[in-house]
Amino acid sequence: MNPQRICAVITTHEAAATPELWAGADLVEIRIDLIGHGWDKSIRSLKKPWIATNRLKAEGGLWEGTEEARRTELLKALSMGADIIDIELAAPDLEEIIPQIKKKARCMISHHDTKRTPPRSELRRIINDELAAGADICKLVTTARAFDDNAVMLGIINEFKPADVVAFCMGPLGQLSRILSPLSGGIFTYAALTEHDTSAPGQLTISQVKGVFGTLSP
Repeated sequence: MNPQRICAVITTHEAAATPELWAGADLVEIRIDLIGHGWDKSIRSLKKPWIATNRLKAEGGLWEGTEEARRTELLKALSMGADIIDIELAAPDLEEIIPQIKKKARCMISHHDTKRTPPRSELRRIINDELAAGADICKLVTTARAFDDNAVMLGIINEFKPADVVAFCMGPLGQLSRILSPLSGGIFTYAALTEHDTSAPGQLTISQVKGVFGTLSP
């Protein structure tokens, strides 16, 4: 089982200033697009590895500025010690920013499908494209429209071992894949701090995920 299993998603200044909320996580994600202005103050109390994410609107984020400004914020996070930078496979000029990221941090290249879970052949192509672009971590997130989509996503993780992959389904039908992903070889899963602080459909809380992990552990 992977040593880093739960990534707490920090979406507000208040949450960032309350470390007891994310104390049970192994690493944290700073959602620049959700925290907004002054997000950089949110890392002052961090004592854990962290991911910087500034999500495109097309992939479920709330970034309102230009692409140039979005990249500037990600590079700012890089200079401030982010351990992982999340950049979308669909981002413009991907080949320019990846080498900059990899000088100081691990590069997570991500793809989010907010409507469906594509056929397995398309999922393979996406991860292969992420690897070809230089991903240190491949992230692939889809939306479950049927319970079987969970098995499809978990199977993709196994196909790409030993590559570092984060893969699961969003939505109520995809919650099983969120829990089983790190138990199936995914390097971690994402979890909300509270039920009122989720950043994606179907996201479980840290306590819920840890509770299931405890039940499943021998």
